[in-house]
Amino acid sequence: MGLILGIDVGSTTTKIVGIEDGAVKSPMFITATDPITSLFGAFGKYIYDNSIKLSQIEHVMITGVGSSQVETPIYGLPTTKVDEFLADGLGARFVTGLNRLVVVSMGTGTTYVRVDGDNIKHIGGISMGGGTLQGLAHLLLGTGHINDIIEMAQEGKSSNVNLLIGDICHGDIEGLPTHVTASLFGKARNKQVSRGDIASGLIHMVLETIGCCGYMSQVNGEGGIKDFVLIGNMTRLPQCHEVFPMIENLYGIRCIIPEYAQYCTALGAALAFKK
Repeated sequence: MGLILGIDVGSTTTKIVGIEDGAVKSPMFITATDPITSLFGAFGKYIYDNSIKLSQIEHVMITGVGSSQVETPIYGLPTTKVDEFLADGLGARFVTGLNRLVVVSMGTGTTYVRVDGDNIKHIGGISMGGGTLQGLAHLLLGTGHINDIIEMAQEGKSSNVNLLIGDICHGDIEGLPTHVTASLFGKARNKQVSRGDIASGLIHMVLETIGCCGYMSQVNGEGGIKDFVLIGNMTRLPQCHEVFPMIENLYGIRCIIPEYAQYCTALGAALAFKK
């Protein structure tokens, strides 16, 4: 089998990864002003940086919201569109080796995909994600650039804006330790807060909401799944390593940020070639 390329075309960012002889090859991403520019920029850079000839590529598998604008084969190569939720499931299953999991795809918004063996199903989503974080930061902090938000957050504390259980109780409530958030931004009205506190609070708000909604999606399900695999650009946020361990302890689940977390959807698109 030749090289299979999986491409996840977003609105402005395209991620591309190769699969050859069952191995992942050189994932990368490109950002541009529109999906088509991003797609062809990523494709061109990928084959140039890896010294790949078009004749070495057996098939191109594309997915993502931007793929709807692609109507012709990429450079004349065999090209197939892949359902994004299927790609999420296949990619997360491959990188974790798990057969039962919920994929939490944290993009502009957030989607949840249940994987139970070969049964891969989109089970819902919420309009909370990176778009929320950047939009609110633009309004409240004057910047929507993710690196600026991260830098500000490192100088603040979410506990200065979020009301914690410990702020209203002298000890743990059953199942609710004192460090758990009782009300997001519930303390901000009562004290002076810094820009860093606001940035940290915004990140925690988005991540906590995503994690809690993921858990609740499985509360009443048959044989509830305990493994939640986090993918997408937001897995790069340092606060993921603060928020998701807290959610693990609170709900008795496991939150996994796998290798290639940013590229799981593109990887899953490539894996869909076998299916």
